[in-house]
Amino acid sequence: MSVDFNELSIRELSRNYGRRRALSRVSMECRAGEVVGLLGPNGAGKSTLLSIVSTLSTASSGEVRYEGRTAAELGPHLRARIGVLSHELHLYPELTARENLMFFARLYGVTDAAAKASAALERASLGDRANDVVHGFSRGMRQRLALERALLHSPKLLLFDEPFTGLDDASTVALIARFKELRLSGRIVLVATHDLETAEEVLDRAAVLRDGRLVAVETDVRGLRRRYQAHLHSAVAAS
Repeated sequence: MSVDFNELSIRELSRNYGRRRALSRVSMECRAGEVVGLLGPNGAGKSTLLSIVSTLSTASSGEVRYEGRTAAELGPHLRARIGVLSHELHLYPELTARENLMFFARLYGVTDAAAKASAALERASLGDRANDVVHGFSRGMRQRLALERALLHSPKLLLFDEPFTGLDDASTVALIARFKELRLSGRIVLVATHDLETAEEVLDRAAVLRDGRLVAVETDVRGLRRRYQAHLHSAVAAS
């Protein structure tokens, strides 16, 4: 089955864990060629939302539609169109950088895996460390490698959970540039982050979550920190 889509629609999405509600009737839209941020304090529901959109978790109610079709309708082929970068980078520390990328390229069924792994290493500025084991890499190096791992199969939808964590200035600048490339290539990018200053440089829109609820959507990300804090304050006052 051919699976392609240019729109992601999240409709009245809720997720309960026993008596705790991690998400409560969240609705939002994302389109190809834009980077949408998920902002909120710890426990706001950002990671839960990404997990459901990635099909790794299921919703208690509501649905996610990929250009009008659900994950159940699209079947397992949908996952081949999704790239995920989570807190767990899913790299094998005992393997070299090249071996990691080759393993995942073959897992994804990527053609010409060796060439694409080499190109990915260059994009990650790790060409000179290709044959070094990942165990000795800094957090920033592993983060860059994991990002390219998530992109090897040319996914349409990209889901990033705190991608700027632990990065030095140079790695942050490189990741910002990569986000801009992804936007220009027509990907749908959904990113959860606490780094509001960096977010201003990469986001087109920002959704603010608190206690599992969507409390605001910002279409202008300039001066984001002030408005973000105001939204959280208003949400607390209303609760």
